[in-house]
Amino acid sequence: MSNASIAVTGGCLCGNVRYRASNAAPEVAECHCGQCRRQSGHRYAAIRAKIDGMEIDGEDHITWYAASSFARRGFCSACGSHLFWAGDGRDYFGVLAASVDEPNELVMTSHIFVEGRGRYYEMDDGLPCFEGYDTPVGG
Repeated sequence: MSNASIAVTGGCLCGNVRYRASNAAPEVAECHCGQCRRQSGHRYAAIRAKIDGMEIDGEDHITWYAASSFARRGFCSACGSHLFWAGDGRDYFGVLAASVDEPNELVMTSHIFVEGRGRYYEMDDGLPCFEGYDTPVGG
């Protein structure tokens, strides 16, 4: 997580789930793995927000799906909006950048799990690309 920290608010499309994150990093990582592609319909852009600085209203409307043996994904059970990614043992949630109310302070900084990307698009924005969370492509 970055040393920079911002406060963000956000929620789902229908408004049943609202959150406030007082300790979020403004850096957006775009994930291209097969799971993110399938869940979102394209790719998954998220920021990190410390769990201990989050307040969630409407938590009973969040459905958690165990997408793997080490992580789960949270979405609104009413409207289906994708909201969170939670890795086991991590002290932060991945918060979907598109769910942030005012994303003006967010900055795209990297692409992760790029080998899983759909071959129908190029990543030509010049940002760093990683095979996983932090292994540089070709590194």
